[in-house]
Amino acid sequence: MSVHDTQNPETREDSLNAAVDAVRAGDLIVLPTDTVYGIGADAFSPRAVEDLLDAKGRGRQNPPPVLIGDHAVLMALATDLPDYVEDLAEALWPGALTLILTAQPSLTWDLGETRGTVALRMPDDETALELLRRTGPLAVSSANRHGKPAAQSVLDAATQLGDTVAVYLDGGTVPLGGSSTILDTTVTPAEIVREGAVSKEQIIEAVGDIFTAPPSSEEQSDATEHSDAAEESDTAEESSQARTDAEAADGTDSADTADTADGADTADAADTADIADTADTAEAAPAADVADPAQNADPVQNADPAQVADPAQDADPAQDAEASGSTAEAPNVAEHPATKDTAPAAGALELPSEAETQDTRPEGSGSTAG
Repeated sequence: MSVHDTQNPETREDSLNAAVDAVRAGDLIVLPTDTVYGIGADAFSPRAVEDLLDAKGRGRQNPPPVLIGDHAVLMALATDLPDYVEDLAEALWPGALTLILTAQPSLTWDLGETRGTVALRMPDDETALELLRRTGPLAVSSANRHGKPAAQSVLDAATQLGDTVAVYLDGGTVPLGGSSTILDTTVTPAEIVREGAVSKEQIIEAVGDIFTAPPSSEEQSDATEHSDAAEESDTAEESSQARTDAEAADGTDSADTADTADGADTADAADTADIADTADTAEAAPAADVADPAQNADPVQNADPAQVADPAQDADPAQDAEASGSTAEAPNVAEHPATKDTAPAAGALELPSEAETQDTRPEGSGSTAG
C-alpha cells in the first residue's frame, strides 16, 4: 500500500503514473472525486471488479458504477438512450449525477448482476478526470466498508480498506462530502433511485419533466377524439351561426322586397285609379253634353241651311272615325242614328278620340311612389 499526494505539483505526475500502473496491473486504487473518495478497478477486468466487491464486503448483486473521463465514452458504453440523456449529460456532467443506462451488449466486462444495465458518471474533480483519461473507464464505488460511512479523506478510506488497496491518491478533503444522485433512465418515466447532490428540480430545469409518464396510446386516442369532437362542435356552431345570419339576412331582404313590392303595387294602383278616373271623366263628359235625341229627331227640320257646315271642311276621315267611335260609347246614341246624307248640326259636340282621352290625364299622374 502506498499514498501519493496529488495536490503537490512536483509529485502530482508521479502520483498519477503510480495509479495508472496499479490499474493496469489489475490492482485496486483509491481516488478523490467531487462527492466522496472512491475505490476503483479496471472496469474490463472481472478479477479486479471482484476484488473491489470483496474489499467493500459487497456481493455481485450490488454492481459498482463506472466513472468516465469524457462525454463521448457514454455513447460507447450505453445504447438505446432516451432522447433527453445526452442533453442531461451535457448540462450536468461533470457532476454528482449517476445515470443508469442500457449497457452495450458487446462489452466484455463483468460488473456483477447488472441485468443489462450500467451506471455511468463523469466526476467533477480534476485529478479523477485526468486519471480516467489515462486509464479508461473505472469501476468505482465509495471507499468504505459496506454499511460504514463514506470516506471524505484519504485517511478515512485507508482506515477502512487498509492493504486491500495498492495505491491511495491524496487529494485533500472532498468538497461535497455526500453521495451522487442516481437516476434510472431505463424506465419510463425516469426514476430517482437515490437522492443526492443533484436535485430533481435541477434535472427538470435541464431537460424538462421526465418524471411524468407520457399519455398512453389509449389516452392519446381519447384526447384526439375529444379534440376532434370539439372542433366538430365549433364547426357546427359556426355553421349554425352562419345559417342564422343568412336567414336573418334573407328575412331582411324579404321584408325589403315586400315593402318595395307593396310600394310598387300602391304606385300601380294609384296610376290605375288615375287612369280610370280620367277615362270615366272623359266618357262621362260627352255623354252629359249630348243633346237629347228626342229634341233632335228630325235634323232636316231643325237645320238652318245657312248654318249648315261645309262638307268639304269636315271631310277628315280620321276625325269622323274618332267621332263615330266615341259616339258609339255614349248611351242611347246608337238607337237614333243621324240621317246618312245630312251633316251634323253646328251645335253638336264632337266626342274626344282615344288618343285625346289618354292625353287628358292630369300631369304627374304617373307613379307617385317615391
